[in-house]
Amino acid sequence: MTASTHWLATASAQAVLERGGNAFDAAVAGAFVLHVVEPHLNGPGGDMTGLFATARDPGSAVVLMGQGPAPEAATPEHYRAEGLDLVPGSGALAAAVPGAVDAWLLLLRELGTWELDDVLAYAIGYARKGHPVLARVGATIAAVSELFAEHWPTSAAQWMPNGRAPVDGEIVTNPAYARTLERLVHAAKTSSHPDDGPTRESRIDAARDAWRTGFVAREIDAFVRHPHRHSSGTDHAGVMTAADLDLFVAGFEAPVTATFRGYTIAKTGAWGQGPALLQMLAILEGFDDEHLDPSTALGAHTILEAEKLAMADREAYYGDRRVPLDFLLSAEYSAERRSLISDRASLEFRPGTVPGFDAFVPTLRTEYDPSFAGVGEPTVASSGETRGDTCHIDVVDRWGNMIAATPSGGWLQSSPTIPELGFCLGSRLQMTWLEPGSPSTLTPGKRPRTTLTPTLVLRDGRAIAALGSPGGDQQDLWQLLYLLRTLVGGYTPQQAIDAPMFHSTSYPGSFWPRTWEPGGVVAEGRLGDPVIDDLVARGHRVTRVGDWTLGRISAVGIDPTTGTLSAAANPRGAQGYAAGR
Repeated sequence: MTASTHWLATASAQAVLERGGNAFDAAVAGAFVLHVVEPHLNGPGGDMTGLFATARDPGSAVVLMGQGPAPEAATPEHYRAEGLDLVPGSGALAAAVPGAVDAWLLLLRELGTWELDDVLAYAIGYARKGHPVLARVGATIAAVSELFAEHWPTSAAQWMPNGRAPVDGEIVTNPAYARTLERLVHAAKTSSHPDDGPTRESRIDAARDAWRTGFVAREIDAFVRHPHRHSSGTDHAGVMTAADLDLFVAGFEAPVTATFRGYTIAKTGAWGQGPALLQMLAILEGFDDEHLDPSTALGAHTILEAEKLAMADREAYYGDRRVPLDFLLSAEYSAERRSLISDRASLEFRPGTVPGFDAFVPTLRTEYDPSFAGVGEPTVASSGETRGDTCHIDVVDRWGNMIAATPSGGWLQSSPTIPELGFCLGSRLQMTWLEPGSPSTLTPGKRPRTTLTPTLVLRDGRAIAALGSPGGDQQDLWQLLYLLRTLVGGYTPQQAIDAPMFHSTSYPGSFWPRTWEPGGVVAEGRLGDPVIDDLVARGHRVTRVGDWTLGRISAVGIDPTTGTLSAAANPRGAQGYAAGR
């Protein structure tokens, strides 16, 4: 079974499964297709995180870490010397070291079975021969068309070859990216091992070398040296070098886990926002089921208040450093946080007190940048800065291998296209602060606190569900509703995905310009007038949006009793797709 945010990625991954590949072969094939068909939401210059369990060890969740760090020359002092007080939201100064491609190739090397050329054939085909472009891709390009035309000519050449944004269904190609993938395949095929000849593993290693130390690293190094327009409205050169790409190696890590209603929920470490979902569940564990129904005013209010408390702790304590998760997830601390929830909406930013740690409180900006334009996911400014979104893929195979992965960054609007490579760098460093004392202060060699946050659910010693969602800061807030509906409310996965969504905005955003809305809530109209009116009466500041606009969750699962596989995908936007047999 496969589920993803784009039907072509689902179809490609499912084709791999049908031809005998395993879940990891399929996920890699689908992920590279996502680079091509959702270029406004992810790209090879970006990052990814994944969680998986193998058929050999179905009770052990593992994190696939593809979040690159800040380059060695990315210091707060340099950025301030450039006249900046925030890391920009677009342009090469916003770029962390690309991590996604090395992570996917590592997964293929260690746990896949297919050769690289077979896995990449789907993405190469769509990039070279073309695919029907999404309306949202065209809308994103249209929103930044002036930026492309006036300041990013290489992006205009790639995405506006006819002098305009493409329209829905128009066939678009990316021959430069096709050549990049073909060069990786060529590096793999021409590799040799000095002792026992080439192996599948050594061939994939050769492709990783071509990326990290070869032509890709060299092209990035040369291109970012040229000043270009950033979301700040000023021109700057990047600071990334080939040496930065050489220093980064993707890896496998142990997850952070917590139990909820007898289930084990696995997330990334606190270098990502994943443990915030665990904190929400730990707070909500102490309430009865009546308080956990997202469809009622009481449930929605309780959930929103738990979200605010966990997200405040995220801002105060999370980062690529030692984070006191044992304390933050403890029953005692969760009870203390739970006691702060009353029948009224809090309008405060309330991180907890952790012995031996200072809670970082950022500048609480409430103003939005007036240059923002456009609606939907993602929201793109005329400067190219994006209020984040991404894509997602889940795969489970006939043997029980299972993976949830969230690739992101390297959006076509992140920075100018590197013409020889066919993609641009990401903008993950905008999630760091230039102020000292933050757990996520910009620091060379440290990972920015990413919003990418897939989930694995385990029960009775085996993984039973893999899920995730695009949506920047909202990813865990939407996944929380899904988990409450499936684990407590008895919903099927598809029912939980289809149900009305809402989320809090009452915390500092991870994306430039890092604003927040005290007491803010965004809710689909389908939540209903009685529930929304009750939330407003409690003091929540509710913004109604379209009935089918929030959340893009997908999921796969295994019934632990029957062994039956399942998949579910998001209907919003008529783009996500689940398939299997």
